[in-house]
Amino acid sequence: MRNPSLTTLEENYLFEEIAARARSYPKEELLNLGIGDTTLPLQSSIVHAFEKAAHELGDPTAYSGYESSFGRTGLREAIAKTIYKGTVDPDDIFVSDGSKCDIARLQQLFSSDCSVAIQDPSYPAYIGASKISGKDKIHFMPCTPENNFSPAPVDADLIYLCSPNNPTGHVMSHEELARFVAFASQKQSILIFDSAYSAFIQDPTLPRSIYEIEGSKQVAIETGSFSKTFGFTGVRLGWLVIPKELTFADGHSVRKDWITIASTCFNGASNLAQAGGVAALLEATPAAVRHYMQQASLLKKSIPLPVYGGENAPYLWVDLQGRSSWAVFDELLQRDKIITTPGVGFGPSGEGFLRLSAFAKPEHIRKAMEMNALY
Repeated sequence: MRNPSLTTLEENYLFEEIAARARSYPKEELLNLGIGDTTLPLQSSIVHAFEKAAHELGDPTAYSGYESSFGRTGLREAIAKTIYKGTVDPDDIFVSDGSKCDIARLQQLFSSDCSVAIQDPSYPAYIGASKISGKDKIHFMPCTPENNFSPAPVDADLIYLCSPNNPTGHVMSHEELARFVAFASQKQSILIFDSAYSAFIQDPTLPRSIYEIEGSKQVAIETGSFSKTFGFTGVRLGWLVIPKELTFADGHSVRKDWITIASTCFNGASNLAQAGGVAALLEATPAAVRHYMQQASLLKKSIPLPVYGGENAPYLWVDLQGRSSWAVFDELLQRDKIITTPGVGFGPSGEGFLRLSAFAKPEHIRKAMEMNALY
């Protein structure tokens, strides 16, 4: 029998629909400001690590087969040291083939009867993965200019948070996160915190991890990614943090169940990807982050409409002043050959907004700015 939950999804995933609409135009003529993919090449230290690992796979004295389902010890230790400054135990870090995969696999931890709260707007994978797993009690937490994109907690078993938020660019403060941690503790909820864009935070007073909040290890799982920070979108590498302190309402260890799931369903991230991950953390520089944030700043200054984000995140959230997001998307595509992302694809509260991406190629941003397309 077909999984009946698939009938609850939209016919086309947002980015597949965008690709379908753009397909009738010559690719070389399109200016892609909707891209959530990196465009800079990998740094040489990372490439050299891949090359070394590849040569070792061809050397009978250095060859290695399956990796640990939880990730190489050296990589887990590097994540703990570099990303979390020693505040997270390497044994609580689980390396994966990307945070999007983790968002989907995490659903196996929780009963289909669980209720889910999701920021609105937010990354479509949260709601899609929840629905596919049979969870139909889904609640939205509106994030709008009226509440400064800071949602109020909603009573649910699972609460998804993304900060910096994709697509609005809002970064939750210590106070905002502390409110969710306290709420989750009171309601026996579990927070799933997506930190994919944390490296883009420029303001040192803003938190990059949920674990900067007291009491968070008792209520939160965190996902992390090498994709946007280090350009690993084509490599695929990420991680989960599941603290030993985190338990279900019945007191059973969440981490213990995840070890069972990972051991059963996953043979570990690629040897090559993990070697590159260590090099990224210990040898690479944040040059790519600076580049994309400079592009975000330039693009933001060129837009005459109200624009949010772009200061601590690589996305701009453009207020269309009441116009339909798909209508503006089609107009820009047909008239100017510019690809954007319609806000309504991220949730009901995204209607009337457009997401622009600083991950675009520099020449695409320059040409779009010269067109004054959004005037």
